[in-house]
Amino acid sequence: MFTKSNLLATLATGIFLFFGGYLIWGVLTVDFFAQHAGSATGVMKDPMNLTYIALGCFVEAFFLSTIYSKWARDTHSAKQGFELGAMVGAFIGLGMGLLWYGTTNFSDLTGVFAEAILDIIFIGIAGVIIALVYKSTTSK
Repeated sequence: MFTKSNLLATLATGIFLFFGGYLIWGVLTVDFFAQHAGSATGVMKDPMNLTYIALGCFVEAFFLSTIYSKWARDTHSAKQGFELGAMVGAFIGLGMGLLWYGTTNFSDLTGVFAEAILDIIFIGIAGVIIALVYKSTTSK
């Protein structure tokens, strides 16, 4: 679990999740999601706690990398990494998104589906990063 490949993949992917997430959700799509927010008010922290956001990104990266290491079975490719990441993205974005839509007022249905698409692509890219790190650090 704490192999060189896993730790390096965690580091690279954690950095991607933190900065890429900020770029996508904090800059590029912030206005879109503001338009599709539900009636819940006062749920966002102002200011956000970047320490816990970074910690969450690295926890996600570690477990995604660990799952990848079990799933890949020593065959590493960008395609395989994207497939795993996209499945996890669909689980989170679509599965959890629909559950939250059914139980909360965070977002309208358009926002849920947009979030699902972004999660599938974003976590798919994280899977590619993990796969490429494993490919370059695993002995043949």
